[in-house]
Amino acid sequence: MKHVYVYKGFERFWHWTQASLIIFLAFTGFEVHGTFDILGFEHAARFHRLASWMLIGLIVFAIFWHVVTGEWRQYIPTTKKLAEQIRFYSVGMFKGEKHPTKKTEVKKLNPLQRLVYLGFKLVLIPVTVISGIIYMFHKTIDRNDIVVVSEFSLESVAFWHTLGAFLLMVFLVIHVYMTTTGHTPTSNIQAMITGYEDLEEEEDEPVLSEAMQKQ
Repeated sequence: MKHVYVYKGFERFWHWTQASLIIFLAFTGFEVHGTFDILGFEHAARFHRLASWMLIGLIVFAIFWHVVTGEWRQYIPTTKKLAEQIRFYSVGMFKGEKHPTKKTEVKKLNPLQRLVYLGFKLVLIPVTVISGIIYMFHKTIDRNDIVVVSEFSLESVAFWHTLGAFLLMVFLVIHVYMTTTGHTPTSNIQAMITGYEDLEEEEDEPVLSEAMQKQ
């Protein structure tokens, strides 16, 4: 094993801030829906709108960071060892089998993670955010007292936004569970806090024969 700096400062900040905002948005969102009453409807709605704009701002900065640093390449999908990875998570890891792929500073995600996180970024987040923005401005009135967004059925917008919220919660639960599949149950979480992770060393190059060494 070698101690490697895998996750950069902004990457860790973005990860934990995004997770915190999504959890807070779920909390306030369910209260707006009347699931429980802790903050009160008005406070919950106000905090929900504020947190949603903070999340959108974070997403914009994260996109910029991924493009500038080239980290977007981490999410390029591949089918290489995808079947092996699925088998490992469903069967192999419960039998103590070795992980089919190796994490490195350059390749942080295995084939299955690439597909899941790509779907999270390109489908799940956009559906939730866009439906939330339409929901937010559906009843907004401009200076001429005209409804700004009226072409979309409020019921359908609410459905897609709520569906996105539930799927985000499912993703979060599965994501937290998967963090326990590292070298130790807490190693992946520690890595996302400190930036450093213990990775398997690459196999040593074959030793040259004495004849070749003399040439």
